[in-house]
Amino acid sequence: MSKLVAIAASLYFVTLAYFGFAPAASAHSLNYSLNSAIATPMALFSFSGTRPANIGVTNGKLLDCPDSPNCVSSQSNDAEHKIAPLTYTGDPAKALEDLKAVISSMPRTKIITAEGNYLYAEFTSALMGYVDDVEFYLNADKGLIEVRSASRLGKSDLGVNRDRVEAIRAQLA
Repeated sequence: MSKLVAIAASLYFVTLAYFGFAPAASAHSLNYSLNSAIATPMALFSFSGTRPANIGVTNGKLLDCPDSPNCVSSQSNDAEHKIAPLTYTGDPAKALEDLKAVISSMPRTKIITAEGNYLYAEFTSALMGYVDDVEFYLNADKGLIEVRSASRLGKSDLGVNRDRVEAIRAQLA
C-alpha cells in the first residue's frame, strides 16, 4: 500500500509542478487520502537557500537579474527578464501601504524589510519550500514602483516570479 501511495503522490506532484495545477479528479481524493501520508516527509524538505546580502536599492536601481531565467525585473534591459513596473496614482505612502496589504494577504509570504520607499519580501513555495526574494522600490519622481522577483535556487521557475508580479499588479488595480 505504501508504494501505491508513493506513486500516486509522485504523479500528483509532477502534474502540479509541470502544469501548475492538480488534476481535478485526483485533487479531491488525494487531498484527503494522502494528506497525512505526505505531510511528515514533505516537512523534511526545505530548499530555502541563503538570504542574499547584495539586494536593495543602489543609485535608484535594484540588483540586476542573473543570467538564469528565474528572475524578472522592471529595470532589466533584456526581454527575458523584463516586466513592467507597477503603477500608482495619488499618495506614494498610500501606494506602499496598499502594496504591503496585498503582499501580506498572499500565502507563505513574509515582509522582511519595509523602510522608506523600499520593501523586501520572501515568498515560499508550498511543496518544497523554495524561497523567492521580491523587492519593490517606489520611485515617486516617476510615479512607479520598480519590482524585482528572483528565485534563490535553481535555474527555471516555470514562470512563477512573473506570475507573482502580475498577480500583485492585478490586486493593486
